[in-house]
Order: sequence, then C-alpha cells, then structure tokens
Amino acid sequence: MLVVDDHPVMRDGLRAVIEQEPDMEVVGEAADGREAIGQFQKLFPDVMLIDLQMPEVDGLQAITTIRSEFPDATIIVLTTFPGDARVVRAFTLGATSYLLKTARRDEIIKAIRGALAGRHTMAPEVAQEIASYTGHEALTEREIDVLRLVAKGRSNREIADALCISEDTVKARMKSIMGKLGAEDRTHAVMIAIRRGFMDSQT
Repeated sequence: MLVVDDHPVMRDGLRAVIEQEPDMEVVGEAADGREAIGQFQKLFPDVMLIDLQMPEVDGLQAITTIRSEFPDATIIVLTTFPGDARVVRAFTLGATSYLLKTARRDEIIKAIRGALAGRHTMAPEVAQEIASYTGHEALTEREIDVLRLVAKGRSNREIADALCISEDTVKARMKSIMGKLGAEDRTHAVMIAIRRGFMDSQT
C-alpha cells in the first residue's frame, strides 16, 4: 500500500489503520503528487490511497501520470472534497474508488479489499451529490478559465485581455456560467464552482 497525503498526521493514521490488518502493509508514503509518482514507479504497490488537494502536483495530476504508465494501477481517492465535477474527473482519469476523510476505518479497509477484487466504492455523500446534479450541464474549459480570473478579482476587460478574447465574449461566457450553476452573481458562481470541484479554492 502506498499512502499519499500532505499531512503527516493523516498518513500516520492511515498507516495505523491499515497495518492492523494482518494481510496488509504500507510499503511507502508520499507528501505530494510528484513524490507519489516516484514512489509508485519504485514500489509498484497493489493499492495507492491518495488525497487530491496537495502542493505542486495535485492528486488528479498524479493519477493521470501513474495510470498512463501503469494502466492497471489500483487507486483509491481519500479526500475532504466531494464535488461532483471533481469526482467524475477522478473516475475518468482512472481512480478505482472515491472516499471522504470522514470515512470510518472499517469503510476504508472494505474499500481497499473491494478495490483489490476489482470493485468500485463511492462514499454515500459523494453519490448523493452526483445524483443531485444529474442533468446539469458541466462548465467548459473556457468557462472555467474565465471563472478562475473572476476568482482573482479581475474585471471583464482584464479577463478579455488575459485570454485574448473580446469583452463581449467574456460577458457571454459569464452569462452561460451563471445559468449552468444557478448563481446569483459572480462571487456566488465562484463559490459554487469551487464546491462542485470545477476549480480549487487555491486557483
């Protein structure tokens, strides 16, 4: 088992939970995505438990790189963030299961055993959130680019200049964003996009 999380206390806790099982062992740890990639290449673990939000190289980037080199890699996301867009992205990139850090130890162990047997596990809260947005249209990459600049406090003119598009195009994309997210204003749109996982709070 490879445990990847930028918080040492979390890694220690997971190691303690996993190594209580007589047939499980933590063979390595990593504090960020870049280190996770190197450790995976070195150790070839049966399962990797990985957080998503980490410094430098995040969990989604690490999953992308690892799965491109090891298509059969078994990867369990264990994170604080539900967010339907983030979950869909993780599974699309090749994650086997998606758990929240609020999961009980027996749920984590069950998910690990399930992953090894080829089964997918999704936290109930995550499944509920995905279901609540079924039928909602996703934001496009171009709309997310606009929203990232909105989050930084940029005006429409500044966004237009930064993205080499017209100010009218910025306004049209913002109108589309507000409609898709059901947002009341620009700030509300940013908050919803972060909660749903279209972008990170550190964007």
